[in-house]
Order: sequence, then C-alpha cells, then structure tokens
Amino acid sequence: MQDEEFRRWSEKAAVWGAQYRETLRERPVRAQTMPGDIAGRITDAPPESGEAMDSIFRDFEDFIVPGMTHWQHPRFFAYFPANAAPASVVAEYLVTAMAAQCMLWQTSPAATELETRMVDWLRQALGLPEGFSGVIQDSASSATLAAVLVMREKALQWQGNSKGLATNPAVRIYSSDQVHTSIDRAIWVSGIGSDNLVRIPATGSRRSMNVAALESAIERDKAAGLLPAGVIACVGGTSVGACDDIAAVIAVAHRHGLYVHVDAAWAGSAMICPEFRTLWAGIEAADSIVFNPHKWLGAQFDCSVQFVRAPDDLVRTLAIQPEYLKTHGRDGIVNYSEWSVPLGRRFRALKLWFLLRHHGLEELRTMIRNHVAWSQGLCERLRREADFEIVTEPVLSLFSFRHKGPEGADADRHNQRLVDGINDDGRIYLTQTRVDGRLAIRFQAGQFDMQEGDADTAFEVITELARKPRPMQPQ
Repeated sequence: MQDEEFRRWSEKAAVWGAQYRETLRERPVRAQTMPGDIAGRITDAPPESGEAMDSIFRDFEDFIVPGMTHWQHPRFFAYFPANAAPASVVAEYLVTAMAAQCMLWQTSPAATELETRMVDWLRQALGLPEGFSGVIQDSASSATLAAVLVMREKALQWQGNSKGLATNPAVRIYSSDQVHTSIDRAIWVSGIGSDNLVRIPATGSRRSMNVAALESAIERDKAAGLLPAGVIACVGGTSVGACDDIAAVIAVAHRHGLYVHVDAAWAGSAMICPEFRTLWAGIEAADSIVFNPHKWLGAQFDCSVQFVRAPDDLVRTLAIQPEYLKTHGRDGIVNYSEWSVPLGRRFRALKLWFLLRHHGLEELRTMIRNHVAWSQGLCERLRREADFEIVTEPVLSLFSFRHKGPEGADADRHNQRLVDGINDDGRIYLTQTRVDGRLAIRFQAGQFDMQEGDADTAFEVITELARKPRPMQPQ
C-alpha cells in the first residue's frame, strides 16, 4: 500500500468509526447471529493474490460488523463496560500509526516517561498516598498474575524462579469466593495449583471475606507446615460487587507477614469520587492494587494500572536482563518490561493522557456519579414492582434482581429465559449470575455515552418482556 492509498483508507476508516458511533443507538446491542454464520462467509484458505481494499472493506461492513456485539452501545448493561471515549480512540489511532514497541526506555523514551507520569496522575486522582508507584498492564489478569508471582517469590525467599516449587512446602494463597476467575488462572500459571487457593467464606450484606476465618486458615496452614504467602482481596467483585473489609484483611495478613493484593478492576475507577472511597477504606496499606481505566474511566481497551508499594520486589520477580536489553550510560531509568510478564509493550499511556486532559477529573466524576444514581433509581423502580425482587443491593452502579414468574414455574429457568429474551430483543444487554446457588439477573450502568433515558428504556424492556406470555412458560 503506497502513501496516498494509505492516507485515503486511513481517512475512510476514521470517517467510518465516527459514523459507527453516531448510529449505535439504532443497532441491537448484542450480535444477532447464530454460531457459524460469520465463519461460513469467510473462505477456507488464504488468498494467493492480493485483493482490492474496496472489496475487503465492503466485506467488513457486510458480514463482520453484523456479527459484532457493540460494547460502546449506551445500553450495554452486561458484564462490566469496556469503554472507549473518543479522545482515547484518537490517541489509539496515533499509537497504531507509530506502531512502537515500548519495552525499554530507549525503545521509546516518551512512552516510558509518560507512563510514569500517567500512573502518578491516577494515583492522585484515586486518593492514594505517595509511596505507590505503578505500571500499565494489559489487563487485571496480568496484574494479578504478577502480584501472585511476587507473593510466591517472597514466601520462597526468592528461590522459586530458580529452584521451582517441588522441594518446598505448598505455597498458600487466600481469597473469598467472590473474586474474579482471573485469580484462579494466576494460581494455575504460577504453579501454585488450585488446591492451594484457600477460599474464605464471604459474609454480610457486602459479601466480605470473613477475617476471623482468614486468620484461622492461616494459622491452621502454618501449623500443618504449609507456606502462607498472600491474600487477594476484592473491591467490587464481578458477580454482585462484593467488597472485602480491606483494612481488616490487611491487618490480619500483615500480622502474619503476608502480601496483600487488592483487585478493584471495576470499582477502582469510582474512587476518583471521594464519597465512594469508604468501599476500600484501609487501601493505603495494601502491597499492590489493580484497577482498569478501560472499564469505567473511558480508556480504550487494553489499559490496566497496577499500583505497587515496593517496585523492587516486582522487578526482582520478573526482570530478565540479557545484554541486548540493557541501556548503557543511563543510570536510574525505568524499563517497564521488567515490571510485566510480557516483554513486548504497547504505548498505553498516550490514551490516558488524551482522556484525562480532554475530560478532566470533574467531568469523569460526573459521569460515574450519574451512572450510580441512574442504576440505583432503576433498582428502586423494580423494587416497587410486585412481581420483581431485588436479590443484591446496589454496590455503586451494580445490583441484581429476579422476576418471580408464574406459580409453579422453575424460577431459575424462568429468569434465564427472561435474560435470553431480553438479549434477543436487542434494545438492551444483560447477563446473569448466581447468588447463594440461585440464578439472578445483573444490571450495571457504566457505558461512557449512557444517558438517563437509557435506564428508563431498561425498565421498560425488563418489565415488558417479563410479563409476556412466552418467556413465562417453563420448558
């Protein structure tokens, strides 16, 4: 592709992107295709000769776009958001055009130095004290894996990477049953093994880790000759927004010399609003924290910030320094590839810089406060409907509910049919979860362009489809 053609298609892609965002409300939120529909329109073998961009772009519009679920749709109420504010998207255009590999300071000094500054901007925005530094990871899964590896190495006196786990007592990690499944994967990948992830029961309205049970489990493992290494606490768990008592968890863990990592992947963004910080009271004593600006803050995916109190421990765990990765004559520089599992790194800081400068913290606070208010308003409207019940109370902008259904109907099956019917309808998108073994329907507000009327639409769709005869019938 020559320069002029590259310019033309870059401009066409930018125009298409703007038009796409303008027309999202007209589209069904979730893809309305069946399994295999898209694959059936793609040739089995790669082409031997090149094709014209016009043909490729036409096929993109004709059968790729209809098969996409629209995460930027203002009525995306499923999972958690993966926001991409337009200012962030513009920054990603530039990052993609430069296509830099930002693994070392010398491979792109601006990327490294901007990352350092953006992490500190976010530290200040979240009200975290000086003493935390950090790194932009691709996702909370990678940040949690890095934290688990540090837990393992510290517990094994920095011998795990060299000697492995076989000759040591079993390393034990503790969490509640409300944490994200990325914790399970981190335990697998670290070699610790799922049998050594100790699940502490959750209690109370916030489904917090039972700290007395945590202390008993640690003491029991020590007495058995096992090796407690760390605790993973959560603020805003994925299922129903569970929040551990961070101060109490840290007090127990540190009393036993254990490292504490706090997963605030979703809820962390809300901490730019001082009134919500009670949800993570005591966070200043954590050893590491992860939150995802790509969820609720508006940064284009992927962008996950890991704050650490002792970066030397992270570097000691992950750094590999062959001669070809050394930067000579530049003492004291940071190479963020030594803070991450992958060596290769994208220039993720630029979209944060564009985002924060364009919107400012106060505009972002207003967005988050609106989402919380609109979600809680919807919760109260459903509560007043005789045939609905609120299963879990709102945590920020997340709550769960059930429809009571007809007499004699299987409640779980009925509510699953309701979720399926809502998503097939296309006007909104929801997901289900399980609470105390029973199926419940999740609602979360968090899409960057959501308006109050979108919450009204959610109420209309939920109540309308719940009361239609077809979804009411048990299978």
